[in-house]
Amino acid sequence: MGPALDPVSLYTERNLSYQRFIRIVAYPQGIRAYFLRSKLLRSNIHSLDAGCGSGTATLALREALLSRGLSPGLMRGFDLTPKMLERFSGNLLAHEIEGVDLFQADILHLEELPDGWNNFDLIVSAAMLEYLPRERMVEALSGLRSLLKESGSLLLFITRQNWLMSLLVGKWWSAELYGAAELEQYFRLAGFTTVTFTKFPFPYKHLSLWGHIIEAK
Repeated sequence: MGPALDPVSLYTERNLSYQRFIRIVAYPQGIRAYFLRSKLLRSNIHSLDAGCGSGTATLALREALLSRGLSPGLMRGFDLTPKMLERFSGNLLAHEIEGVDLFQADILHLEELPDGWNNFDLIVSAAMLEYLPRERMVEALSGLRSLLKESGSLLLFITRQNWLMSLLVGKWWSAELYGAAELEQYFRLAGFTTVTFTKFPFPYKHLSLWGHIIEAK
């Protein structure tokens, strides 16, 4: 394998491979199942998908809201990779979904987001923060916390440190891997006072081998 690609190049070059990979492991279904049981959901929730990619988390959240008889509120998402945003926009158009705003932005430069992209009830970030240098994790988490309402929550899905993920994700997808204690420390340093680790529900418990789920306030 050649030199590690930067995230934009990686997800531009391996866009289709990524879509196949997450389908094989039932990642979209696992996220949707998590939302179906989540206490974080309510009608007209104002949400942000940080590192939205092709829309896996946003679409899972929307489907879960509708399945529970709740009205989706204004949904927003940003990503650094134009190719992923293009695919997300295509998915929205193909399914005639409205009420989702997308923007190209860097997690480390949240000041570039449009006016009004703040006071979120819920910020979701799935499989994105592992592409940051470890020394900038607290900065990124602090930035996301600044976009939340005082009562808002950050929901993070992030790759777990273990030998299998080192092979499947660390090497192939050039991602950082994290232990629970390390992540909790980062959240505390970023100003979160409540940090709760949860797991994927049945029948998607295998995804907990892949990653941590953290709800933080």
